Amino acid sequence: MLVHFSKYHGTGNDFVMIDGRDQETGRLDTEVIRRLCDRRFGIGGDGLIILENSRHFDFTMRYFNADGREGTMCGNGGRCITAFARSLGLLDTHTTFEGIDGTHEASILPNGEIRLKLVNVNGIKELEDGYLLDTGSPHFVKQVDKLKTLDVEREGAEIRHQTRFGEGGVNVNFMEAGPDEGQIAVRTFERGVEAETWSCGTGVTAAAITSCFQSGSDKNSYDVQTRGGRLNVSFNTEDHGHFTEIYLSGPALHVYDGSIDIVV
Repeated sequence: MLVHFSKYHGTGNDFVMIDGRDQETGRLDTEVIRRLCDRRFGIGGDGLIILENSRHFDFTMRYFNADGREGTMCGNGGRCITAFARSLGLLDTHTTFEGIDGTHEASILPNGEIRLKLVNVNGIKELEDGYLLDTGSPHFVKQVDKLKTLDVEREGAEIRHQTRFGEGGVNVNFMEAGPDEGQIAVRTFERGVEAETWSCGTGVTAAAITSCFQSGSDKNSYDVQTRGGRLNVSFNTEDHGHFTEIYLSGPALHVYDGSIDIVV
């Protein structure tokens, strides 16, 4: 099975991108996707994204985790598929597309970065050791010190599988305050990848909103440092932990195009 693909990344969060409009994708089952995302025996990526036709919008985004299973919304993936769609001639500087959690708008900014609108956050649950919220994917956010030396693989895996988060589990974000208000650093252990990724779009969004919520700040724009680079999160604050007009901005870069022959 010959698969044509493009590789993109958003601050080190990397994806195999497939144009599902002009090639058969029905044979891309869980096992094949897992093999394509394998960094030793495949292309390598934190996930795989298929661009499909949409009846009402510019395109549909289908996102699969590196374990081969279809996942929830991916913020960096949403920004990368916008760049991919532009390369295919599907948009100029603005798009509206469908994701698993609803419709999303995205714009290409004058500096080339991509700004993606995420779903509203309708409440934050305060737990004994952190905060739980949904930014298109479920996220647990924990405030820490000495983020750079934290064993994210060990501590993230331990929290991710706790029964309190249900059968599907949760993504785990460790957040440290920056030197100035509106600056934070985040490291994320992603479910479906089952490892730390260099960046997680919905995760940094969850962390920025949590930082605002727990501090009671009126700050509505946060610069977030990840292992792979810097992102910006902006939003409007409503009452009782509700947030609207949530935008994630940052680079989404093309790496290369290729083809791979997968035996199925």
